[in-house]
Amino acid sequence: MAVLDQLTSQEAMDLENKYGAHNYHPLPVVLTRGEGVYVWDVEGKQYYDFLSAYSAVNQGHCHPKIVNAMTSQAQTLSLTSRAFYNDVLGKYEQYATSYFGFDKLLPMNTGAEAVETALKLCRKWAYEVKGIDENEAEIIVCKNNFHGRTTTIISFSNDPVARKNFGPFTKGFIKIEYDNLEALEDALESNTNIAGFLVEPIQGEAGVYVPSDGYLAKAKALCEAHNVLFIADEVQTGIARTGKLLAVDHENVKPDILILGKALSGGAYPVSAVLANDAIMNVIKPGTHGSTFGGNPIAAAVAIAALEVIKEEALAENAETLGQLFRSELNKYIETSTLVNLVRGKGLLNAIVIDDDEDSETAWNICLALRDNGLLAKPTHGNIIRFAPPLVMTEDQILDCVHIITKTLKTFEL
Repeated sequence: MAVLDQLTSQEAMDLENKYGAHNYHPLPVVLTRGEGVYVWDVEGKQYYDFLSAYSAVNQGHCHPKIVNAMTSQAQTLSLTSRAFYNDVLGKYEQYATSYFGFDKLLPMNTGAEAVETALKLCRKWAYEVKGIDENEAEIIVCKNNFHGRTTTIISFSNDPVARKNFGPFTKGFIKIEYDNLEALEDALESNTNIAGFLVEPIQGEAGVYVPSDGYLAKAKALCEAHNVLFIADEVQTGIARTGKLLAVDHENVKPDILILGKALSGGAYPVSAVLANDAIMNVIKPGTHGSTFGGNPIAAAVAIAALEVIKEEALAENAETLGQLFRSELNKYIETSTLVNLVRGKGLLNAIVIDDDEDSETAWNICLALRDNGLLAKPTHGNIIRFAPPLVMTEDQILDCVHIITKTLKTFEL
């Protein structure tokens, strides 16, 4: 079979199943093209994308400004490694640090890499600035977190699927309940070796759990009182997804360390970053951390364009407006539903909770029916369906999607 031969959906799925590792369970649809809020399968059927590659495609599929930046830079200089300077990285670092209000940026590629980088940075700061004895630093994390699937990160996960048979695990983490200030305060007061608190402003993979009003601001204040770094993982929630540039902006919280990824490139290229001020970032010296591809010219050019699109097209404001409309319209349906318990979220990061247990196939079957009706979404944790369309969506489109969703859900009502 030639590489450019057109495949049917079944042929494409069969190839992946035969030659690829089975580390994902995709919805059975094979996509070949995307533009804006839409994607098309190999047979030509059009769908609304209601996952946005887990919030990587906030700016819409194949945004022309981002694609042009990528292709233009790829034809000029793609990779130098960090053995040499290039003429794009500094421009990106200057632009992004000004954009988010930090002194310095450490560029990486994937979200998990950025989380690992933040953990290393936090620990090094703890030993060299805070004065914790070497190898004694601990970092507080939240139960039901999702920060990636590297060995260290799954060490503080409580997802049995992610952890089973991957040990031994990395030490140095304390798990507390999410959205529980008393648990955070107890952990901080009972241990003088706490270096940082790593938290998702909204727990996305866990089911779009939005914390209580004031939780993030009070957690940041507790961290400041104990000289502990507040580390915000905004890989999924950042870059306008929740109706603000960052989800922490809803409570006017400035993290000590900010982790970004996904939509930092508009989904066009793997780009992630860790941002912090000099008092923290200056502990990083030559040789202490790196990546051959981190900060490459294509990534830098793409990220600048992706961030410009967010501001030029007012995508945070659009996410806020359409998110309120989406939840309001869905709540009208939920009022009389025996199937859906609630809708929750901020901006255009939302989820519905199906009245069934996590081991049921109801949510999966609903997503199959949504696919058949022209909308792509995916369950998380069995009975929760996450809805996260590109932020370039219009009001007419969001209302059309609500119609598709409610029409589909009604066929599953008892």
